[in-house]
Amino acid sequence: MIDIGANLTNRVFDSDRDAIMERAARAGVKACIVTGTCVRTSRAAAKLCDSDHTKTLWFTSGVHPHNAKQCNSGTIRALRELAAHPQCVAIGECGLDFNRDFSPRPIQEQWFQAQIDLAKELGKPLFLHCRDAEARFKAILGSGKLSGVVQCFTGRQEDLDAYLHAGLHIGITGWVADERRGQGLARLLPRIPADRLLIETDCPYLTPRTVPNGPRRNEPSLLPYVLAAVAKARSEAPETTAAQTTANARRLFGITL
Repeated sequence: MIDIGANLTNRVFDSDRDAIMERAARAGVKACIVTGTCVRTSRAAAKLCDSDHTKTLWFTSGVHPHNAKQCNSGTIRALRELAAHPQCVAIGECGLDFNRDFSPRPIQEQWFQAQIDLAKELGKPLFLHCRDAEARFKAILGSGKLSGVVQCFTGRQEDLDAYLHAGLHIGITGWVADERRGQGLARLLPRIPADRLLIETDCPYLTPRTVPNGPRRNEPSLLPYVLAAVAKARSEAPETTAAQTTANARRLFGITL
């Protein structure tokens, strides 16, 4: 398995990152993509990759919509420099979040567009975030074909169909394992073509509720619980889903293992 979205620069992992990666490897997670959410965390992700003796970490370079208000004239230059790192596989996490509006919406839109332009310039896929902003998100993406993934997808059928039509992949988290909130998402999973499906933890968030005595902190070793819920929703053997999503991640992000 490949965890395509792990916030391993988060300070909650500061005390035991090595142990976390050892547990992930034992659980069958062969690689993780560390999410960059601002220039600082993107740089921290690059440093994690540089210090990774197992060579199983990759990272994204980008600014999350929550952090868009921090952007300045040097932001895109910094992201471009980070994107030249051999372990950088995507631009993002970028997009729109109108649920909390931690950054003003016009600022979110400005820097979302700037990162789309950067990804196109560099020929890298996008690592995309959308929450309660689907109409503007789809309008900014436009009508052309794109390379990338809508991570932590929890939306509606019409949104899923639009993203697939745009050529995007779909990232599924432990949300699908939530018997309270994930049932609608589970019903949509069979609509995702096998070659567009990806799985992720989005750790330390979204711990699957199917984990026995579930810890508050999610981590890559819990990706098998996401896999199991996805496979069940698609009426597939977990081995089939694991092989397909791993192949998809390797192809989209150019990951070599």
